[in-house]
Amino acid sequence: MKQRHSLLLKRGAAVLLIIAAAVILLIIFTTWRREPPSPSATDTPFVTQATPTADPYGKPREHMVEFDIEARGIADPDVLRAMSTVPRHEFVLPDYVANAYIDRPLPIGYGQTISQPYIVAAMTELLKLKRGDRVLEIGTGSGYQAAVLAEITDEVYTLEIIEDLYSRAQETLRRLGYHNVQIKHADGYYGWEEHGPYDAIIVTCAPDHIPQTLISQLKDGGRLVVPVGPPGGYQTLWLIEKHGKEVVSRNVMGVVFVPLTGEHSP
Repeated sequence: MKQRHSLLLKRGAAVLLIIAAAVILLIIFTTWRREPPSPSATDTPFVTQATPTADPYGKPREHMVEFDIEARGIADPDVLRAMSTVPRHEFVLPDYVANAYIDRPLPIGYGQTISQPYIVAAMTELLKLKRGDRVLEIGTGSGYQAAVLAEITDEVYTLEIIEDLYSRAQETLRRLGYHNVQIKHADGYYGWEEHGPYDAIIVTCAPDHIPQTLISQLKDGGRLVVPVGPPGGYQTLWLIEKHGKEVVSRNVMGVVFVPLTGEHSP
């Protein structure tokens, strides 16, 4: 009985081995017979798309706008958009690129500075610019303020008395595509009468008095934003509005700017 049982087990194992071998042979035969699919006329090769390089300064610029500008009361959407768009790091000297989005002025050479971002935004908002306005800037400096203005309106005229700064700003503005900015090497005290009158004028350096030449180049209803005061002393940012023969002045806040240089500088 035991012998018969053992024989049956051996026969069963043999049958299982035969079945397994048959399955393996069937798989091998089927795989060998299968031909690769012919390419379809609609098939296209997979192409890896290049991933755009992220702006390494995008996050610092967003932080600057959110916490140093908008959180301090600047609400004009065009001004916020312009401040979010213009790459301030392109307008500072190489040694200060790491500090480009810190809310403070930075030296640009020749005793001049690129203004604090909040002040740039505040002065721009005071102008109440709209698309199509013609604006004059006195004191191009690095070209940063001109670029901010150019993001909002179509015609920007800017004057710089220091030739090296004029050349540098011109190159930067052209390289970045701000072709709606016209820049001239000249004494800003006299304005740029050729292209006036202007809807708005902004002065980014401090004279010791408000130049009447600039008021005369304003359109009726135009606005002039200018810091006034002695070098190193208390200065006041003024908003001047022209209504016919009447000129209305408003004291906005205390500021610190480099002095206006030129024939009429103090």
